[in-house]
Amino acid sequence: MFVSVMLASALAAPALAAPDAAAVRRSVTLRDDWMYLTRDVAEPVEWSHEGKRFHYRKTVEGGFAFVEIDVRTQKRRAPFDAGKLAIALSDATQQHVEPLRLPFETFEYADENRAITVTVRDERWTCGIVNFACYKAEPTDRNRPRAFGVVRDLEVPADNHPRKSPDEKWEALVEDDNVVVRAVGSKDVFALSTDGTPGNFYDPETLAWSPDSTRLVAYRVRPGFRRIVTRVEAAPSNQLQPALREQLYPKPGDAVDIEQPVLFHVAERRRIDIDNALFPNPYEMSQPAWRKDGHTFVFDYERRGHGQARVIEVDGQTGAPKAVITEDARTFVYADRRYRHDVGDDAREIVWISERDGWRHLYLADAATGALKQITRGPWVVRDVLKVDDAQRRIWFSASGMDAGKDPYFKHVFRIDFDGANLTRLTTADATHEVRFAPDMSAYVDTYSRVDLPTVSELHRADGTLIATLERGDISRLTAAGWKPPEPFVAKGRDGTTEIWGLIVRPRDYDPAKKYPVLENIYAGPHDSFVPKTFWPFGFHSGGDKVIGMQAQADLGFIVVQIDGMGTANRSKAFHDTAWKNLADSGFPDRILWHKALAARDPSYDISRVGIYGASAGGQSALNALLFHPDFYKAAVAYAGCYDNRMDKISWNEQWLGWPVDASYAAASGVDHAAKLQGQLLLIVGEQDSNVDPASTMQVVDALIKADKDFELLVVPGAEHSVGRSTGPIPYVQRRQFEFFMRALRATQGTGAAGAQSDLSP
Repeated sequence: MFVSVMLASALAAPALAAPDAAAVRRSVTLRDDWMYLTRDVAEPVEWSHEGKRFHYRKTVEGGFAFVEIDVRTQKRRAPFDAGKLAIALSDATQQHVEPLRLPFETFEYADENRAITVTVRDERWTCGIVNFACYKAEPTDRNRPRAFGVVRDLEVPADNHPRKSPDEKWEALVEDDNVVVRAVGSKDVFALSTDGTPGNFYDPETLAWSPDSTRLVAYRVRPGFRRIVTRVEAAPSNQLQPALREQLYPKPGDAVDIEQPVLFHVAERRRIDIDNALFPNPYEMSQPAWRKDGHTFVFDYERRGHGQARVIEVDGQTGAPKAVITEDARTFVYADRRYRHDVGDDAREIVWISERDGWRHLYLADAATGALKQITRGPWVVRDVLKVDDAQRRIWFSASGMDAGKDPYFKHVFRIDFDGANLTRLTTADATHEVRFAPDMSAYVDTYSRVDLPTVSELHRADGTLIATLERGDISRLTAAGWKPPEPFVAKGRDGTTEIWGLIVRPRDYDPAKKYPVLENIYAGPHDSFVPKTFWPFGFHSGGDKVIGMQAQADLGFIVVQIDGMGTANRSKAFHDTAWKNLADSGFPDRILWHKALAARDPSYDISRVGIYGASAGGQSALNALLFHPDFYKAAVAYAGCYDNRMDKISWNEQWLGWPVDASYAAASGVDHAAKLQGQLLLIVGEQDSNVDPASTMQVVDALIKADKDFELLVVPGAEHSVGRSTGPIPYVQRRQFEFFMRALRATQGTGAAGAQSDLSP
């Protein structure tokens, strides 16, 4: 069941011809119609059998198939009987499964290669591939959940199994909130601490023995604020009456768990509280880990507000702490992109990633002095560290932006020595590359593509020599069905020099002599870049379903675009910093210039009729387009938006707006600025959104009503954060979005592939 609230603007709008139902239906089902038209389009591989084999999924007649290849002989085989596995999964999940439509993209071998483990609809299953029976997989992580990583769910018991010392003579655990130790085989314990309380307890999941079994470290925890978000499920599937759903959900400004490391000398029964002057205001600290020599233990520290990250090393005898590396930022240190690799058993050197020179690069730190030597340098960014070989003193990594004049987001793979010498490129095709190395680094599979280049998969030796082309995507049927690749377009940003990259999707029956209204698909979250760079076989890679949705709307008489403006990631630090305490910006100054530059070159691009749509942070941006840029954007569809960052999850919002909560939160608030609304707006929200508190949408609704603003609202009972926009979209929701824009922007439906001509102008 779907609930739709349509307010006065829609009811009072000029009378328009109804959107052609057949054309809309064709667009809504375009993904299903095109999904199985490609052949041999493959995903990145997974290695198995100790590096002797690898496997991957690819498109075949009727769906998808898994292929496994022996590296030495290059002989191919199916890793399992898909028909028998489909029957086993159907029985286990009580959902019909087709052999060529198995509901997972990757798998891992288990039970000495007699079974595989897969994820189906967020549940882990282990399936025998000899006896073909499936059962729920045992969870690999039994630790107490932490909401957004910073507040423990104290309603769930901690994993308090006894932690055995390396010499197997002792066991440590927590009793009555205190650390106790007993001899293995004995029930008699002695306490190492006596000051633990429910409000300041020792966490058994942080217990760590020194390698010589003489010392123990644990975190003492002062719990954060237990904020509970409560949602009403109006139409649960298992009962008539509504149900309440509760979720531990810390928000910006809430107190987080405060962890304090404590060192214990077991034989002396002596405890040492570690001086926290170097880590006084933790947002998050990693688990304590002993160095192999047992002289020190180490942990990572992220300061609340994300302006500082440190590697803290603690003397295992005295408890004296030292900041081995300190990373300070005027704006933010991006927590999810931090990287640390301890070199060798003694960890006297550390491979570290920093943006201190304005670009994301590799450094080698001296653990004794903290001195940093830069390994990579230049106006480009390191994306991922793939392998560090301590013995060879060599690093394999991916990077983007190294090739002048080419797409700065394409990933390529390189290796380099610790001293910065012998930088070697391992990928050459002008595309974006996903490389998976064999465990012994003797070979790798390079899977590469562009939005206009179907996936190619190649097996290479470690030195880059091509061994074999494994797959080359065939899109002849897709092309015959009318598919055309999106068009990259580049324009200058607000500073007049920085290149802003985007994509253009046109109707299949595009006529350059006509005028087309414009739709912008926006996601401007600072945590990544979002314009698709890979070929788009319907969700194989990031962006697949974005582009098919863009094509579906374009076929209804629009030009649809997506742009990465300033404030998104994977460019320079200055480019990224635009978002700092400025989420209302969303790159709009760059986006609008990009639109205008395209319109200046393309007379069919009608920037007097621009709509915008987005979800989550993109939903916030879509609404803000009508609040802060109504002279340019005329209509918006906003899905599941975090419209007021004070209402959203603590992790994402404090990362970009800092702590404590200040005026920057209100500056981006769709609630506080609701009275500025101009243009036509459709809000869509899932009633059971566990990612963004759905009350965020309803608070915007409340503010718009109080401001006497007209808008449309669609609430989807029982729906989650995806609310009809992810893989397998809900046709009703998609139809409502498509028809909204056709009314709001007076689009003229195309002919041919998109349907019969139908003028929707008043």
